[in-house]
Amino acid sequence: MIQLTNLALRRGHKLLFEDANISIHPGQKAGLTGANGTGKSSLFALLMKKIQADTGECSVPKHWQIAHVKQETPALDQSALDYVLDGDVVFRDIEAQIAQATEQQQHEKLGELYAEMERIDGYAAQAKAGRLLHGLGFAVGEEHQAVKSFSGGWRMRLNLAQALMCPSDLLLLDEPTNHLDLEAVVWLQDWLKRYTGTLVLISHDRDFLDAVIKFILHIEHEKLTLYTGNYSDFEKTRMEQLALQQAMFEKQQKQIAHMQSYVDRFRYKASKAKQAQSRLKALERMEVIAATQAENPFHFEFYPCQNLKHQIVELENADIGYGEHKVFKNLNFSVTAGARIGLLGRNGAGKSTLIKAMSGEKELQKGELKTAKDLHIGYFAQHQLEQLDLNSSCIEHVLEIDPQATEQTVKTFLGGFGFKGEKADTPIKPFSGGEKARLALALIVYQKPDLLLLDEPTNHLDLNMRDAISFALQSYEGAVILVSHDKHMLNSVIDEMVYIDRGQIHPFDGDLDEYQSFIKAQIKQAEAEDSSENTNNKGDNITPIDKKQHHKANKAAKNRLQKLERMIDDYTQKLVDVTAELSSEAIYAPENTHELNSCLNQSNELKQKLDAAEAEWLELSEALEN
Repeated sequence: MIQLTNLALRRGHKLLFEDANISIHPGQKAGLTGANGTGKSSLFALLMKKIQADTGECSVPKHWQIAHVKQETPALDQSALDYVLDGDVVFRDIEAQIAQATEQQQHEKLGELYAEMERIDGYAAQAKAGRLLHGLGFAVGEEHQAVKSFSGGWRMRLNLAQALMCPSDLLLLDEPTNHLDLEAVVWLQDWLKRYTGTLVLISHDRDFLDAVIKFILHIEHEKLTLYTGNYSDFEKTRMEQLALQQAMFEKQQKQIAHMQSYVDRFRYKASKAKQAQSRLKALERMEVIAATQAENPFHFEFYPCQNLKHQIVELENADIGYGEHKVFKNLNFSVTAGARIGLLGRNGAGKSTLIKAMSGEKELQKGELKTAKDLHIGYFAQHQLEQLDLNSSCIEHVLEIDPQATEQTVKTFLGGFGFKGEKADTPIKPFSGGEKARLALALIVYQKPDLLLLDEPTNHLDLNMRDAISFALQSYEGAVILVSHDKHMLNSVIDEMVYIDRGQIHPFDGDLDEYQSFIKAQIKQAEAEDSSENTNNKGDNITPIDKKQHHKANKAAKNRLQKLERMIDDYTQKLVDVTAELSSEAIYAPENTHELNSCLNQSNELKQKLDAAEAEWLELSEALEN
């Protein structure tokens, strides 16, 4: 297990946290939370042995394989599939040994290597890598494209797939949903639920945390604390603690005031001097309870809208696309004043393209874009941060929009977004991604928009800032078109949802949970139709070579099915044995705490393995039937 003992960690002269005593057991899934700059990434670096603790110890089992997501992806000619396969270093090592043994005709060694490849399930590695890529939104055929052909966001998905490919004991994920759409987030959420190793996850998506994790590691006021439960449980517990702390603080302040009053009155009076000195010493020894600081550091609101006409934007018979590829054809879509619309749809359906067209950034290939007179549009794009001037300060960015504004007015405005003192005056080049995103949003708010077009505005933002945006949008008078993978924000802000499919926009009357079920049903139906069509078209036209390959694939699948059945029987029997141990009274005795924790962890791990094996067995059985 991971053991932190009397641990203190600093970044330069700044203390991040101290006196941390935390245990994370195998198979546990923990969310790592805290404001930006509190030490989350530094703790990851410590777990990966990239930095050392200032005091205390951080113990991770030496034999554990640790997987994490790379932050950079070189422009490689290597295919996406091969790049993802590189994540499984054991598979790659055996693969290289097989190639060498084949070349040197070492037949006995080849037999051992083939057996080892079977043991690690290496023959299914390519299929596993393909499933990871497809789940993260890559289209069929894209797995063979060169890594260098993908944009930055898609390369980050490749890095995530490579980390998931690694057969790890500890998986460290830092904001894995930032470059994903809602469909890919749901897929990743399900994948992480089935993951049997230990997971430590940094995320500012509360719904994602709630679905995946069972513990919260929270950094606040230079303390690292472990809470049991998901993020909602943590919030409730923390609010109760803060309320209790505030009550204790207020009670203590009254006590201090009363004791100080006594000291001030009687410290020089002979008959009371002893008691006064006694109370003065008691005051000096008293450990002062801090007042709670639970308020959100970000607070802002949108200005009243100037243009509230009934219909503010309309696309009429619009063709929108890139060259010969038309994303939308003969599209008719309008937005009325005060509308709050969430755009849904699988990756590549055209959500960002539609927003670009409505903002006027992308020209229509045909048709007309009509906007209300003097309409002010606030457009937050995924590339918005790249348009900031890195050599200018926050104040200079605002003054460029409004040269007549006074510096004090600008400082007050920026303070609501967390830019105070030197932070508002210095060039933004060293700012984090979250700070730049905050500034980009501040500039949009300052321009008093009547229509907000927001394309993934929460990427890089922490929970406090996400809450502040949601709160401000709830009282915003204008219209909102929102693309986001953050379910909590969509539920908080949006009144109606539409989904984009095959170049058309369709209304969706259900909630987000129903939308996820709807998408899964669509995928299943499409797969069934493809399977049926392939059977009808190819049944009698299979060449002898194809038939041979088909027979091989069927044989491999049947062998895997038999192996899965044996695994399911094995896991089931072991689970019965562990359950029997947990049903005995003796194991709950104080002296058997270690054995109890071991049994609980084993039970949890067996359940996850059993679920995963049964899911694969079902999927494989259906494929063989088809």
